[in-house]
Amino acid sequence: MITSDDIDILARTIFGEARGEYTRSDGGIAALIAVANVVINRFKQGGWFGSTIKEVCLKPWQFSCWNKNDPNVALIKEVTINNPIFKLCKQVAEEVSSQRWPDLTEGCDHYFSTSLVKSPSWSVGKKPKLRVGRHIFYQLGGN
Repeated sequence: MITSDDIDILARTIFGEARGEYTRSDGGIAALIAVANVVINRFKQGGWFGSTIKEVCLKPWQFSCWNKNDPNVALIKEVTINNPIFKLCKQVAEEVSSQRWPDLTEGCDHYFSTSLVKSPSWSVGKKPKLRVGRHIFYQLGGN
C-alpha cells in the first residue's frame, strides 16, 4: 500500500534530485517523471532497495539529496506546496506511483548526473538506456 507519507517523500526526492532539470529544454517534466520512475522501479524490485517508496528514497547513499552533507537536504525538508516546482513534483509523485503516467525510462533503476566529476563505479562498463537533461539512466536490475 502506498501512503501519503510515501508520496510526500517521493515528491521531495524528485524536487531534490531534478528540480533544476525542469527548466532545461532537454529536461522539462520528463526529467521529473524519469527520477520518479527510477524510485518506483526500485520499489517494484523490492529486496535490498526497500519495501516502501519511503524506504527506497531514504536508503543511505542512494539519492544524494538525502545525504546528510548534501546542501539539498535542508531545502527538501522545508519546501512547501506553495513552491510551484514542488507542487508539480507532488503531482508527478502521485501520477507515477499510481501508474497513471508511463515509465519513460522503460525499467531503469539507476541514474547519475553528468555534473559529477567522475562517473559512479556502478556505471563503468554498463550501457546507458536513456538521457534526460543532465541525468543518464541505466537498467541494472530486473523489472
